[in-house]
Amino acid sequence: MATMADVARSAGVSVATVSHVLNGTRPVLPHTRQAVLDAVEELGYTPNTLARSLVTARTRSIGLAVSAISNPYFTEILQGVEAAALEAGYSLLIADPHDDPEHERKVVQLLHERRVDGVIVAPSADPRGLLAYLGRHEVPAVFLDRLVDGPGTDGGPRFDQVCADNAEPTSRLVTHLAGLGHRRIGLIAGRPGLSTTSERITGYRSGLAFAGLPYDGRLLVHGDSESAGAEQATESLLSLGVPPTALVTGNNAMTIGVLRALGTHGLSVPDDIALCCFDDFAWADLFSPRLTAIAQPGRDIGARAVHVLLERLAEPDGPARTVRLPCAFVHRTSCGCPSTSEEGTPP
Repeated sequence: MATMADVARSAGVSVATVSHVLNGTRPVLPHTRQAVLDAVEELGYTPNTLARSLVTARTRSIGLAVSAISNPYFTEILQGVEAAALEAGYSLLIADPHDDPEHERKVVQLLHERRVDGVIVAPSADPRGLLAYLGRHEVPAVFLDRLVDGPGTDGGPRFDQVCADNAEPTSRLVTHLAGLGHRRIGLIAGRPGLSTTSERITGYRSGLAFAGLPYDGRLLVHGDSESAGAEQATESLLSLGVPPTALVTGNNAMTIGVLRALGTHGLSVPDDIALCCFDDFAWADLFSPRLTAIAQPGRDIGARAVHVLLERLAEPDGPARTVRLPCAFVHRTSCGCPSTSEEGTPP
């Protein structure tokens, strides 16, 4: 196996110069850099990452703690994180916190003990233990998808955060349904305590207000971000004396539960009840009817989280920031609009 000394000898430079080129620790003249890279390629040299980490105090690895990796939305986030990390020369260690606060803290601790340079976390509904651990050990961290309550001394966030916009897109679904004549619009909300849940509830209520519709607390039920919970929540809405004529679901897993419940009752979408959902997914346009949805930029969220973390590693003392990415309205037919309408643009 070729060594760094072999590369230096082939390129006609010192071992220190080879180290600077491979680790980016000092500027090197372009022709010298190219000579080193050519020698690396010719000899098939593979850097000793363990030795390099001892010198740089960096392992060039990132820990990712995301629950429900089987969820298509989080799968997209994972793809974005992985692609951006690989492009930057970082490896990825993945753990599933199972949306359990105690398990969340433990898996992040395990990632930290494996000396990852930083962590990216989709936090649970109660991240207090996680926040305490990260703060106590000064672990570079970025929260994605879900925001956390943890203001710094200046009133701003303690940690960097990357997420999609939630309130305005949900409001848009509600006003779209109201524009189609619906006056009783229900919301199947996610797990209480999650920022995504509270923000989408805010969007639901603002959409009702914008459309001039009263808020009825009986039309807002929680599906706990899962299919089974959404199925039960839908049952409760259908049992009302005056059930809703349209539904908005808070994520793609809950959309499946809603469709299952409606099917059990023999209800047709959109003829008997209109449906719009937060989260688009690969097979949303294969349902009959095709699902009108809010599409989150999952891959972009994952990639941006990596970039924000790398910027934090480069500037540890910089102010924390929250990055929000816009969503897209994907207009199909489950809302009750005819299939001739241009997809993506509500009439």
